[in-house]
Formats: sequence, structure tokens, C-alpha cells
Amino acid sequence: MLTRIIAKTGESLPVIGLGTWKTFDVGATDRERRPLVEVLRRFSAAGGRVIDSSPMYDRAEGVAGDLREHVPAAFLATKVWTSGREHGIEQMKHSMDLLRTRRIDLMQVHNLVDWRTHLPTLRDWKRSGHVRYIGVTHYQTGAFPQLASIMESEDIDFVQLPLSITVPNAEERLLPLAIDRRIAVLVNRPFEAGVIFRNARSRKLPAWAADFGCASWAEIFLRWIVSHPAVTCVIPATRNPSHMSENLRAGEGRVLTAKEREDLRKRVLAAVGS
Repeated sequence: MLTRIIAKTGESLPVIGLGTWKTFDVGATDRERRPLVEVLRRFSAAGGRVIDSSPMYDRAEGVAGDLREHVPAAFLATKVWTSGREHGIEQMKHSMDLLRTRRIDLMQVHNLVDWRTHLPTLRDWKRSGHVRYIGVTHYQTGAFPQLASIMESEDIDFVQLPLSITVPNAEERLLPLAIDRRIAVLVNRPFEAGVIFRNARSRKLPAWAADFGCASWAEIFLRWIVSHPAVTCVIPATRNPSHMSENLRAGEGRVLTAKEREDLRKRVLAAVGS
């Protein structure tokens, strides 16, 4: 799989990661977890490492912790999602217990909730070795001005933001800013929570998809994202092993040029609408 460098350290990460929102919020039965085990096996076999979760995702952190043995080299990312310093510390400790680890690779302030309180704590945890990297997240484009302000003024390692072929707004300011400030980028909502599949799934894959090295709609949408030089890793969520395989293929092969990305987006919008 293609990799990208975390600018602050030089560590490399595979460009296709795995989100856990909704998909990992399952019970403990074999029937519920068997598909996730296969998803993780395929993910790991292809070189995948980044698994992103949050206390907001109900049972997802615990399930990811229970199944993390299937991704021995996992890069674990989660979030603090509460108000107040002590509540934040308590929640982060609980996340470590659920994920079965004494060190989180990436701890993020989820949706900027009380970020001014949590960032100093995250820096303390980074200095003490409890976390390796720190960052902030949001899933709405309306938060982009605030994200930009934090990226410009705060010393953070990662930013997590929405980006898709139909919602490319992050390219205007945030992605160039990430390059300038040497901030790694995790991309959420690459499929707009499934919205962009509604039209695409009913249409035959165009012959021109092969010109961009793609064999599925999911691969088109993800390859467009990971071909942007500012993007470190995209984290689509799935519990379907076949969908996992489709997603992983977007991290293999060639990277599209800027001109190809522009052409691909025009073709997609003409084929399935915005």
C-alpha cells in the first residue's frame, strides 16, 4: 500500500485506514463480530494500520480493543469527547482500557469540544508518553474557519476533517495550511455517510474508470482523496469484507496527478451529480 509521511516525525502511515463509527458498534456474539474479524484480517494483510474510534461511537472502542489482535501493527487513534479537564482525563483513561493499550498513537479532541481545556492535557500526555501524537477533529465544513485558526496558532500533529469528491472544500484553505504547518491529515466522511453512493450504485461503472486505475466507485472516490499530497490517510468505515477490499485497492497503484484529479472530479459529477 502507498504510504505518506507524518511531517513532524518522518514516520510513514498507509493511506487507507479504517473508521469505526456505527460499523464497530456491535455486540459480543460471533455472528456480529465475524464480519469485522475478516475486515481486519484483510486490512492488516494489505498493510493497513490506522484504526480510528471515539467514545462517541458507543461500543466501538471496546470492540476495536477486543479485535485489535488481528492488526498487530495497528496505529490506534481515538478522541476525547467531553467537557472539563478531569472528565477528559477520566475518559481518555477509559479509552485506553477499552483499546487494551497503555499508549494511544493519536489522541484527538473530538469535534473541538472544549479544545482549549484538552489541548494542554494532551501535550502533557504526549510529554509523558501516554500518547504519541495529538490533534483536533471535526466533520462539518462549517467548522473549517475554527479548524484553520487552531492549525495556525496551536502546535498539533494531526487534523481530521471531511473531504470527498463532492465536498472538496478542504482543498481551498485547510489542506494547503496543513502542508505549510506540517500537520498530518486524516480524512473522514469520504463517502459522505453513503450519500454519494445513492446515484453511483445504480449506474454501471464507466469505461473511463480504468484510465484512472479504478475498478469500483469506492476506489474512484478514495483514489481521488489519497492522491492529494496533503492527505496522510483516509478512514472509511465498513463491516463488509468485500467493501474493505474495494477500499484497500484505492491505496495501491499510482497516485493521480493534479490534472487527473480535476478531470476525474468533472467526470464523476457529470455521471452521478453533485
